[in-house]
Amino acid sequence: MKLKKGSVVRAEAGRDEGKFFVVTACAEDRCFIADGKSRKLDKPKCKNIKHVRLTDSMIDINDVTDKKLRALLKGFSTQE
Repeated sequence: MKLKKGSVVRAEAGRDEGKFFVVTACAEDRCFIADGKSRKLDKPKCKNIKHVRLTDSMIDINDVTDKKLRALLKGFSTQE
């Protein structure tokens, strides 16, 4: 699994299971994810990469706000 900054992922385990997030940073076996609502961009959640599923989408998060991120991720929840 090749996670990069800006990758859209779906949580597969934990209390946020089924929700879509964007990756803000990656480490070896962990990634930091945010959705703009429960997890803001300035305080992302650390999650094991085994517990997320990568989608084919990317979001440029360089100049995005929490409000814009919520709007972008809202489209993903209606697709699946």
